[in-house]
Amino acid sequence: MKDLFTALGKKIWSIRYILKNPRRYGNPPYSVVVVHGGPGAVGEMAPVARELSTDFGVIEPIQTESSIEDQANELKIVVEKNCDSPITLIGFSWGAWLCYIFAAKNPVLVNKLILVSNGPFEEKYVSEIQKTRFSRLNKKEIAEVESLFEVLKNPSMKDKNPIFARFGILFSKADANDPIKSESDKSEIDFQSEIFQSVWKEAAELRRSGALLKLGKQINCPVVAIHGEYDPHPADGVQKPLAAILLNFRFIILKNCGHKPWIERHAKEKFYSLLKAELI
Repeated sequence: MKDLFTALGKKIWSIRYILKNPRRYGNPPYSVVVVHGGPGAVGEMAPVARELSTDFGVIEPIQTESSIEDQANELKIVVEKNCDSPITLIGFSWGAWLCYIFAAKNPVLVNKLILVSNGPFEEKYVSEIQKTRFSRLNKKEIAEVESLFEVLKNPSMKDKNPIFARFGILFSKADANDPIKSESDKSEIDFQSEIFQSVWKEAAELRRSGALLKLGKQINCPVVAIHGEYDPHPADGVQKPLAAILLNFRFIILKNCGHKPWIERHAKEKFYSLLKAELI
């Protein structure tokens, strides 16, 4: 019975967001698309969409599917129905990977690709992420993170959203340089752990196999990567692999900036200035 209610709740959640997909900001034509991370962090890019909408028509798609292929197809449907293509795609974190995959598979739809705070594209850089995060947490917080990882291994646990919410709080501390409290405390994110677990398992294997990076050979548009200097995801893991495979690539480092540039006191204005310059 509990499984039935869990499945029903997930179905209601999906229908609710499908009806609102995508969110629109500013006035048409809609030629800018911002894609949230997670996977499953619905609403994460809303502040960016609002800021850009003063000058551009922006849509914020919502990822409701539980596989990479289905999320890419979902994004294609949203773009074809709502945008004047070719578009500028702005992806954050996992969303940057999804946009990268989308641009490779749908080159005629994408005019420019902007990757914000990417995870590394090669497996050899991955261990640096946890090492950096743990160096920024105290012993009690590290013990809690390790305990939460053990709890997630319990197959009988159905609702894992509270666990992932706690991960979010702990990792946000490690990921941010000097966050503006009014921005970082303003939670618009409806995180869906089932989407995260399903999609991230597939994404990690795509990276490990080298297939993720190889997709860059199919990308024809200009690609710009923006990365915080303080981001625990190593910049070299983005810059070096992409510079070697993309034809038209630029990499921009933001000083005094962590994983989420728009909440950073010393980087927020620079970040928005860079984005708007790329959209003109």
